[in-house]
Amino acid sequence: MFFLCALGGSVAKFPPVPKWIKFIIAVLLLPVCVGAVRTVSVTLRAGYGADTVWVPLLAGAACWVIIFFLLPKPMWIYVFGHELTHALWTWLFGGQVKKMKVSSKGGHVIISKTNFVIALAPYFFPLYAIIVMGTYALGNLLWGWHSYVVWFHLLLGAAYAFHVTLTFHVLQTQQSDITSQGYFFSAVIIFLGNALVLLLSVPLLLERIGILKIFSRWCEETGKVFLWLHHLF
Repeated sequence: MFFLCALGGSVAKFPPVPKWIKFIIAVLLLPVCVGAVRTVSVTLRAGYGADTVWVPLLAGAACWVIIFFLLPKPMWIYVFGHELTHALWTWLFGGQVKKMKVSSKGGHVIISKTNFVIALAPYFFPLYAIIVMGTYALGNLLWGWHSYVVWFHLLLGAAYAFHVTLTFHVLQTQQSDITSQGYFFSAVIIFLGNALVLLLSVPLLLERIGILKIFSRWCEETGKVFLWLHHLF
């Protein structure tokens, strides 16, 4: 599987950041990653009901994993989401999408500008899981879908497992998105991106902890790591 993100002429206005600088940035972000792990752990242990949250989430994930191993992989669906995610983040950053090609063997998108977020977005932004969450949030707001939350958790577990398994599958081959940014920098950004999506989605779905409280906890946990490093060195 090969994915190509071709760039237009407007990118030439901004010289690329050397990979050694990105490596240093990634090292400096490691305490933020540790803070994210601690925050995610606390958030997920906040006493949510197993019957309405964890059981359907895990059941949905398990259903997809069975499909992943036993049936042909729906690569066209994954590739479409991958390239569409590139396109969506390009639009968010004010760029233009000139061409997009999708097939079960791979795809590419030609865009007018890029950056590390656009390049790595498909690996940390689970498009189909976001669609499930957005559909539930809108439906609950307009029509009071709270009684259907178990089914949405089931779909969410399957959608996120779809993202994780197929992303891992395509990463078994060399990806230009990753090599263009450097492996270590890409790994750190992908990890932080997934943590960010998770910490934003938990308050949306479970309505138990506020977003500001979660990010305050993230800053607090990251500060503890920096303080520990200060005392260590």
